Amino acid sequence: MKEGFYMKIAVAIDGSENALRAARHAITLAQHFPEASLEVIYVADYNKAKDERLLAQSEESLLLKRKQKVEPVLELAHDAGVKAKVTMLKGSPSQEIIKYVNAEAVDQLVIGSRGLNTFQEMVLGSVSHKVMKHVDCPVTVVK
Repeated sequence: MKEGFYMKIAVAIDGSENALRAARHAITLAQHFPEASLEVIYVADYNKAKDERLLAQSEESLLLKRKQKVEPVLELAHDAGVKAKVTMLKGSPSQEIIKYVNAEAVDQLVIGSRGLNTFQEMVLGSVSHKVMKHVDCPVTVVK
């Protein structure tokens, strides 16, 4: 490894159990690179918020809900001695993750094989599949 190599690792989460496993893997990876940075990406998908209750919620309660999904990952990172930064995006999860990861020159993306849809049901990995095909960096898909 070249002198001063700085590895940028990102993990995309959605609050699912699967995403938490992906986050644990990303944290372990970051521990093996002394100069690694870990970025936790969370995408709020307002387009699919067909649930009236979700649309009726205030911005404040939506922020609180996002914080609840991100907080456990930050605690895991902190406990492991890994510095983590959070990036909140809005829009279609796959498109936003692809756009962000490519623009930010991420070295390694970790993503769960499946996550939660708007109605909090497990969905097979359409997001991870799309992201895997279109990002410029290596992707680790965690089952």
